Amino acid sequence: MTLANTGGNRDSSRDLVAVNPVFVAEPVEVPRNSMPAGGLAADVAYQIVHDELMLDGNARLNMATFVTTWMEPTAERLMAECFDKNMIDKDEYPRTAALEERCVRMLAELWHAPDASAAIGCSTTGSSEACMLAGLAMKRRWQHRGGQGRPNIVMGANVQICWEKFANYWEVEARVVPMDGDRFHLTAEEAVKYCDENTIGVVAVLGSTFDGSYEPVAEICAALDEHHPHVPVHVDGASGAMIAPFCDPELEWDFRLARVCSINTSGHKYGLVYPGVGWVVWRDKESLPDDLVFHVNYLGGDMPTFALNFSRPGAQVVAQYFTFLRLGFDGYRRVQQYCRDVATSLSQRVADLGPFHILTRGDQLPVFAFTVNDDVTGYSVFDVSAHLREAGWLVPAYSFPENRTDLSVLRLVVRNGMTHDLADLFMADLERVISNLERQEKPLRGKESSSFSHGAGK
Repeated sequence: MTLANTGGNRDSSRDLVAVNPVFVAEPVEVPRNSMPAGGLAADVAYQIVHDELMLDGNARLNMATFVTTWMEPTAERLMAECFDKNMIDKDEYPRTAALEERCVRMLAELWHAPDASAAIGCSTTGSSEACMLAGLAMKRRWQHRGGQGRPNIVMGANVQICWEKFANYWEVEARVVPMDGDRFHLTAEEAVKYCDENTIGVVAVLGSTFDGSYEPVAEICAALDEHHPHVPVHVDGASGAMIAPFCDPELEWDFRLARVCSINTSGHKYGLVYPGVGWVVWRDKESLPDDLVFHVNYLGGDMPTFALNFSRPGAQVVAQYFTFLRLGFDGYRRVQQYCRDVATSLSQRVADLGPFHILTRGDQLPVFAFTVNDDVTGYSVFDVSAHLREAGWLVPAYSFPENRTDLSVLRLVVRNGMTHDLADLFMADLERVISNLERQEKPLRGKESSSFSHGAGK
């Protein structure tokens, strides 16, 4: 739900849309901000909306978002066939429900669950809902253990805002470990400092949205084994849970670590599906308290369901299953490795330009962050971002959170569809931007010029 301001501010200087006379026999104007008294022909209404949406940015050139911006035509056709299917009506659409279960089992196997065939998990509208469900399960387990007082959850300052929402909505104290110096995410040493008997869990992020780096999940689990054996770990793998299994198979971050109780990912990020679909999987039945699960009669059998949202389209779940079949393990490995190759190549080329300092190199998530060197005084990262936008590229500039608000960076996300050829075009535009900005005497834009935020879909 979006909270809209319906007061005096308008989204346009005109409150009426003048319909192009090519489309109608007589001059027609329709209101922008209220429902018209009469209707329009479908193709006329389409053209009005279509023309306005042309002013949006080009999604393929949006280097800010992690969200999938390209799928094959066959996937789009399959999704169109399922737009009218309500995911929650499992007895009316049993095959869609079966595909959801298969996806859960595939993810459980990918993440080394003890028994993937009996995996517990579900689809969601995205990682934000998945994180809420995982957090609720950890809180309920803490209550079942006899937890008293106010529960708390430990996480780094680089987490998605959905975790702060979880803590706020479900009355859990958010113990946020601040950044410090060149430490931009949670470490084992810091995690154990913030835990106590009321800690419901630690959130470890496999792929920080700030710089693309993995948090050391295995080290965090080992430290908790020693100091807080009652504290479970949830891995927020919104992006990394669909990168590490294919590009870093030896890295232990998943259910191979006994302390990891649940994992979430975004199917609509590196799961390679259009928005919005997320997934959450628990390591076993004990990790998801049964009193949180609703048991629905489904074709004469039991269908357990656990979700915050109810009605939603089945198209994205179907598209996820299609993509798993279409690519298989080797296909995902090739796609994700290609993204990483483009990212590491781009980060090196940006470093070679001279004015920039590279914070990360795209060798974990295919994402890297960079800032201007201290000796660059004529422009800021916000100037670079604004000039790239003029060329069509959406590259966010933003400041890091508390304790490192002095650090402002640019971040570039490489997704499926960002090829080496497009990278060449990006570099050519970046070089032109830098050449123009070097004529400036001082920065023209600062932090206040950025509208970018680390929301759940970023």
